[in-house]
Parts: sequence; C-alpha cells; structure tokens
Amino acid sequence: MNPEYYKLLHGVPLFAEFTEAEIEGALDLIDKVQFPAGECIVRQDEKGDCMFVLIDGTARVVHRRDGKEFELAILKVGDFFGELALVDSGPRSADVETITPCTLLRVEHGALRAIAGVYPNAAFKLLIAVGRALVTRMRKGNQKYIDSLLAGTDGH
Repeated sequence: MNPEYYKLLHGVPLFAEFTEAEIEGALDLIDKVQFPAGECIVRQDEKGDCMFVLIDGTARVVHRRDGKEFELAILKVGDFFGELALVDSGPRSADVETITPCTLLRVEHGALRAIAGVYPNAAFKLLIAVGRALVTRMRKGNQKYIDSLLAGTDGH
C-alpha cells in the first residue's frame, strides 16, 4: 500500500483506529469512485444502497423542497454521507453534489458484511466511528432545534 494513502485514510475519522492491515484489507473490498465537479453523487428521494467517504475534493449537501434549495452542509476530506443506507433502504434525504472533482470510497452493504467476516475488529471500529459521528450530528441538530424554540419565546 502507498504509505501516503495509508496516512490519508488513517487521518479520516472512520479509519483512524484501523491498523495498516485492516485499511489494506478494507480497501480490497471497497470501491474507489471519482466524480467531476458539478456532478450529483446521490439524489434526494432515490433509494440508498451504500455510503460514501470523501477522500479528495469538496461537495455539498442540498435538500430541495417546493422549488427551494437548502444547503445543509459542505463536505470535505474525511466526511461521509449515506450511512443510513447501510441500515435501511429508505430514500435519500438530500442531494450530494461535487463542488470540485472528488474521489470517494463507496461502502456497500455487502462490502461491510465482507469486512466483518474477514476483519471483524475493523468492521466494529467502522460502525463505532459512524455511531459517534451520528451522535455528534444528532446533538448539533437537537441544539439547533432547541435554539430555534427559544428564539421564538420572549423569555417568559
């Protein structure tokens, strides 16, 4: 494995606790995909079947409703999205569009099961890292919701 590639992935929170062998093994089971700037990676309301980890470039998360566009986040190296597709096959909640050319790791449900079979510790580490990130997102969302409720009160 290219040492710089290992260093890059080891710096990504999802892979931070992986050993070199676990990263190398996982990469054998995960697809690396590339998208040019201005391309839609996932589309809102389409069925999800994988998650993505951004390893090069920037992208944005956009929700569209009633002809309006709401930018929810800017994604950078190390960020991931679509993780709910590993749990259920419900519709995507937003579009993810590239801002610059992007390289991503596409983690399909079958790949996660294969990683769990060959590298159970790595699969556990990956799921724990996803769980931590989801909890952080949930806490931030809860705080925004509470702040919006409090902003609507006059303090009485």
